[in-house]
Amino acid sequence: MPPEILIAAESVSKSVATGTAALSILHDVNLAIKRGESVAIIGASGSGKTTLLGLLAGLDTATTGSIRLCGSALESLDEDGRAALRKQHVGFVFQSFLLMPAMTALENVMLALSVNRRGNADTAREWLARVGLADRLEHTPRQLSGGEQQRVALARAFAGQPDILFADEPTGNLDSRTGQQIIDLLFALNATAGTTLVLVTHDEQLAARCQRQLRLDNGQLQEVR
Repeated sequence: MPPEILIAAESVSKSVATGTAALSILHDVNLAIKRGESVAIIGASGSGKTTLLGLLAGLDTATTGSIRLCGSALESLDEDGRAALRKQHVGFVFQSFLLMPAMTALENVMLALSVNRRGNADTAREWLARVGLADRLEHTPRQLSGGEQQRVALARAFAGQPDILFADEPTGNLDSRTGQQIIDLLFALNATAGTTLVLVTHDEQLAARCQRQLRLDNGQLQEVR
C-alpha cells in the first residue's frame, strides 16, 4: 500500500447469520483513503454505513476481503492487535457521545490520553479550552448539554493526536443549531490537526463539507464526487 494511503479496502464483504440463511450487508466494497483526506460515507438508514466504519476501524472483521489500516492488514491481527493499532492511530466521535458518566469532562479526556500516553492533564485542559469548555472542566456529562458533551468527545478524540478520526453520525443526537456548531468545530479542528477524517452520516449537507463522498446502496459503495 502506498505510504499516502492510510485506509484501503479490497473486495470486502460482510454477512451475518440469520437463522438458516445469511444476510449480506456489504458486497465487494473497494476504497482507498489518502492521508489528510476528509471522506463522507452516506446512505439510507440500514444501508451498512456503521458496519463499514466498524470494519475499517478494526472493530469488526470482514467475512471476505482485505482491509489495511495505517499499513497493517487487519485480517492478520487478532483482537488485541487491532486494539493496539487503534490506540496508536485512531480517534472516534460517536452519535451517543460515550462519555464516562461518573467522570468530569477533564477526567474523560485524561482517560483517553492515559490509554495512548500522548498527553497529560495540561493537554486535556488545552483541548477542552479549544472546544470552548475551559469553564466546564469539573462538570460530569449529566451536568452538560448534548452539545457540550459532544465538545468533550471532540476534545477527547483530537487530544490523542490520531492519524485517523472516525465519526459516526456526530450530530445525530443534537438539534440543528447545535449540530451546525459541532460540524463547524469538527472541521476547524480537523483542518488544524491535519487528521484523516472518515465521516458516516445520512445528512447530505454535512457530507458536502467533506472532500469526497461515497454512497452505500444495496451493500455496494460508489463514488459520488
